[in-house]
Amino acid sequence: MRVLLTGATGFVGRGLLERMSAQVNLELVAAVRGRPVPGLPEHVETLQIAGLDADTDWRKALDGVEVVIHSAARVHVMHDAASDPLAAFRNVNVEGTLSLARQAEKAGVRRFIFISSIKVNGEGTPVGMPYIADAQPAPVDHYGISKMEAEQGLRAIAAETELEIVIIRPTLVYGPGVKANFLSMMRWLHKGVPLPLGAIHNRRSLVALDNLVDLIMTCIDHPAAVNQTFLVSDGEDISTTELLRRMGAALGKPARLLPVPSWVLEVGAAMLGKRALSQRLCGSLQVDISKTRELLGWVPPISVDVALRKTAENFLEHQAQ
Repeated sequence: MRVLLTGATGFVGRGLLERMSAQVNLELVAAVRGRPVPGLPEHVETLQIAGLDADTDWRKALDGVEVVIHSAARVHVMHDAASDPLAAFRNVNVEGTLSLARQAEKAGVRRFIFISSIKVNGEGTPVGMPYIADAQPAPVDHYGISKMEAEQGLRAIAAETELEIVIIRPTLVYGPGVKANFLSMMRWLHKGVPLPLGAIHNRRSLVALDNLVDLIMTCIDHPAAVNQTFLVSDGEDISTTELLRRMGAALGKPARLLPVPSWVLEVGAAMLGKRALSQRLCGSLQVDISKTRELLGWVPPISVDVALRKTAENFLEHQAQ
């Protein structure tokens, strides 16, 4: 089976590359921006692309391809300098995605797997009231809106053609090589920095990279995945406080957590203009993956603690400072 993977140098893309390049029954084409990925097996073909928008020509990449896994996207940008950020997100995440899907359908591609985002559902849930896959979308930020619009466009294409669409909405993805806030958290813990996060009683769903990759691989040829939307997590929801303690244990550095009430943190964050950070640290975001489990017979292959240990080992080997 010949598979095209976009976003092959991104965090999720690299995880997919590692797993898929080991599958001798897959003929993989990895679309990358910039320099090719070194160290890939000979049977993995890399193709450089200039960008992702409505004008990108995918004909060469799609030759003989049966399945497209589309993980490339314009993601959250700190201090976005675009004059119209929503238009910038739409240009890549909507127009670029739909152009690829239309070209894929014309080239005879059978299935198009779209890596979307839980931000299509929204930014948070009350404790015990998780998002479900088929609920009404309620995106808040430009990224979430663009992902929702891409999903809508893909469903329209599927309704008009024989192209099979599979949509996967991950929660926060972590694993070896993770960046951004998760990496900052590990650095704080490794340095023994006292954190005022010892009394947070929220619940958050996370997904280990290994678990997400496993689900994507399952969806390549599972007959029940056709034209479905799936949420994905590790199957265990944990609080910010619990995450820090378990991450500290994985790092061999017991977390130094001060029991500051969450409402104090929320007020302080609001005064500093950091409401979004407060929401991520103190708010809840849970997902119900029962549809994913039941329709696909899928079970997350690794636990939270195993995933945290793998993440910590990679951090200690490569990134600890």
